[in-house]
Amino acid sequence: MKTNNVLFAVLLSAVTVIPAQNMLAQNVYHPEIQYFRPNDLRGMNMFESPKGDTVSYNGLKVRVGGDFAIIFQGLSQSNDLVGDTLVDLTGNVALPSANLNLDVQLLDGVRVHLRTYLASRHHNEAWVKGGFLQVDNLNFVREGFMDWLMKMATLRIGMDEINYGDAHFRRSDNARGIFNPFVGNYIMDAFTTEPFFELTLQRSGWLGVLGISNGKLNQAPVEGDGGAVLFGKLGYDKQFNDDLRVRLTGSFYNSSSGSTRDYLYNGDRAGARYYNVLEGRNDQRVSDFLPRFDPRFAYQTAFQFNPFVKYKSLEFFGIVETVSNGDDEVEGGYTHLGAELIYRFGGKDQLYLASRYNSVSGEAADNAPTQEIDRFHVGGGWFLSKNILTKVEYVTSSYDGDGWTQKFQGAEFDGIVIEAVISF
Repeated sequence: MKTNNVLFAVLLSAVTVIPAQNMLAQNVYHPEIQYFRPNDLRGMNMFESPKGDTVSYNGLKVRVGGDFAIIFQGLSQSNDLVGDTLVDLTGNVALPSANLNLDVQLLDGVRVHLRTYLASRHHNEAWVKGGFLQVDNLNFVREGFMDWLMKMATLRIGMDEINYGDAHFRRSDNARGIFNPFVGNYIMDAFTTEPFFELTLQRSGWLGVLGISNGKLNQAPVEGDGGAVLFGKLGYDKQFNDDLRVRLTGSFYNSSSGSTRDYLYNGDRAGARYYNVLEGRNDQRVSDFLPRFDPRFAYQTAFQFNPFVKYKSLEFFGIVETVSNGDDEVEGGYTHLGAELIYRFGGKDQLYLASRYNSVSGEAADNAPTQEIDRFHVGGGWFLSKNILTKVEYVTSSYDGDGWTQKFQGAEFDGIVIEAVISF
């Protein structure tokens, strides 16, 4: 923790010092990077990195950025077991989280990204989340080489989050909560960091993604630890006029039977954004990932559909997702639904009100009893600047169905959560 506190202090000093520098110093620390999603309010409602880039290449550039988040949690919880076996929660500040982000322009159309969790719920010490190399043109081979393809193509290679679904663009990634209108992420949180190769094509509003991975968070080149994943996305994203934008995508994820550890819903090293929720008094090992839900299938097939509509200051984002066990002898599957409605207002839309409904239902195996989770959020936020966001939410959640055992039987939690976020 001492090392972590030193790192936190160093990066916090950078946040304080950099704004006081002149414009030249700001350009040194925050140069414009090609095909880049800004890590602040400007990146809101951006999904894949844009191909209509106007940033010129002027040599090697290194952009140092960061994220900070601190939460005040005031939740209460209970279950149906005799004596109520869940720990008693109290209103208090949780451990702050921090990210260090490095983005480097290596060549014209070639950049690299690296994110390190300086402090997180699951790892108090610094821990590398992952990174990737992104290629948006092939001018390093020859000026104009395969321009007909690279005007619409993006290649990503690395050990980082894969582009399955659209929800991962809007979730909180440890301390990077500036794109999430709420504190918590979705119940069945499709977010994983894996070694991958990914091709994205974007043209005239149409979008296509195809990628491969081994489906693992931790891997070893030894016999019996094989397996492969094929994933992809097809969609349409169109700004019809100044008032209306519509996006609709469908994604798939399929892991093979050779996969021994599929992390699609359990690949986040940071842990969940609510603290000590669903923690039992007699738990031998406390999970840092509750109250998110992982079907825990060894290999699986998943589909996620995401509508996004923005009309003037009103936004809607949805999730319709199914996941089924790849083991036909066991079977089982779950349905995941989500809907967000956000209204932004103020002179620069710096204020917003929002609500979210989220549910998961299904069975762990064929003929197994049903498990259901319902969660509802309502809240709002204020962008003090493009880099600073404060938000508050009321959340309530319940666990129903005969499939829940032990501490999850009749479990429920609710209360207020406040979060302050800085991203740059």
